[in-house]
Amino acid sequence: MTQDAVHPEPVWRERSDFIIGAPLPEPGRSEQLWARRLDEHRFEVCCVPFFLYDVALGDVVTTDAAYDLVGVQVRSGRSVLRAWFGDSPLGKAERDAVAADLAAAGGLLEWSSPNLLAVDAADAAVADAVTARLTEREARGHLVFEVGSRPGGSAG
Repeated sequence: MTQDAVHPEPVWRERSDFIIGAPLPEPGRSEQLWARRLDEHRFEVCCVPFFLYDVALGDVVTTDAAYDLVGVQVRSGRSVLRAWFGDSPLGKAERDAVAADLAAAGGLLEWSSPNLLAVDAADAAVADAVTARLTEREARGHLVFEVGSRPGGSAG
């Protein structure tokens, strides 16, 4: 049985008209990605990936006949950063304040759970601003962050 990660509030919900699958490296896991269909097996990603690496909001991806992600055809130039609050001393209001700060820096946000926040950065300036804020919060023990995707497809 496959366990799917889902996107309850995709940032580009209004653009999307399809959901594609994205197998994850762990056996039996996948992520459902909201997407806009461009043709039979090409889609624009309309959500910020929670678990996938080297796939970002706005990327044009290809799928197989079962509509599972095969690869990225055209990169959007956007970045994905993720914040994990799992061992954080911050409560909900404080986590929401961190999210508001990231949004003020230009990030588009999607929560996977109360502990995992995915952040889209439209360009290098936004990515740098979000990274600076996440680095500062990580140094204070408020969260752990990682890079999920950078332009050109190299995470981390």
